[in-house]
Amino acid sequence: MVYTREQKEVRMVQGDSPETERKVISILKVLSESSEPLGSITIARELARYGIFLSERAVRYHLRITDERGYTMPLGHDGRMVTPLGLEELKMALAPEQVGFILDKLELLAFHTTFDPQKQTGQVPINTSLIDKDKFKKALTAMRDVYKGGMCVSERVAVASEGEKLGSVVVPGGKIGFATICSVVVNGILLKAGVPIESRFGGVLEIRNSKPRRFTAIINYSGTSLDPSEQYIRARMTRVGEAARTGNGAILSNFREIPAAARAIVDDKIAMLKEAGITGVYVLGNTSEPVCQIAVGLNRVGMALLGGLNPIAAAFEAGINIDNIAESGLIDFQQLVSFWEL
Repeated sequence: MVYTREQKEVRMVQGDSPETERKVISILKVLSESSEPLGSITIARELARYGIFLSERAVRYHLRITDERGYTMPLGHDGRMVTPLGLEELKMALAPEQVGFILDKLELLAFHTTFDPQKQTGQVPINTSLIDKDKFKKALTAMRDVYKGGMCVSERVAVASEGEKLGSVVVPGGKIGFATICSVVVNGILLKAGVPIESRFGGVLEIRNSKPRRFTAIINYSGTSLDPSEQYIRARMTRVGEAARTGNGAILSNFREIPAAARAIVDDKIAMLKEAGITGVYVLGNTSEPVCQIAVGLNRVGMALLGGLNPIAAAFEAGINIDNIAESGLIDFQQLVSFWEL
């Protein structure tokens, strides 16, 4: 029997062959790079850029596979969006070739940040957390001390119901989406001001008597394909709630370096961010001096930023399972509300 090109493509979909898996992952990658739902025609066109040539019909068959596995969510005639499960599968599948992926992601988000702290307008980077509907109020209660203690990047948050979007994430059924401002907002503001900023690592910072003491765990951004904060939360390495209540514990923090010559500009921008309700800079060191026991380069200044997922870590510590997608995209600042309004 002689098969047409499309029939051959469809037959290749059947079974979990390496070739099929490669195409599934490529489709998830295309969807993950879009903030809007995509149809099979658009997906086929984007796949061609990666050297994968599938007809619209073959793409639809692959999408059936991703739907069945829960990797994608059909949104009627608008097309499909990748789900949190799909993003997790994509991370695991691409891990060997994406060492340093998080660093690239941070830099891209910083570049696309358009927030103007003086006008309080523009796009800010966010983390998205997915919480069971029946656990949402309990989660908010667990976060209260963290927001009250100021161990967050900002009190401004966003909430979304199932089917709605936060950044590039569509909230699945039975969940409520909760967005926190990501510490990358600081990178974005400094980048726009012409200040080069080096993102070194994400870590767990010990708090003693309400003061930062030392980093007890670090993961270099250049050597990982996974967000460090997500990993620390899952590994139960934080004590954010305890730190907020008693002044002693362990919180999420990120380490940056800037040129010492840019210190005056940085001070000015930090003050502007505080006026806008963004207090992500936790510690700003002096020239060439260690910050929280981390050595800083010659003519450099170290900076410890609060982790955007600190409130979520406190809820997780309280026994609430939460799916987190760090650096999940951008949101208009005007869409955010005070945590205390929830």
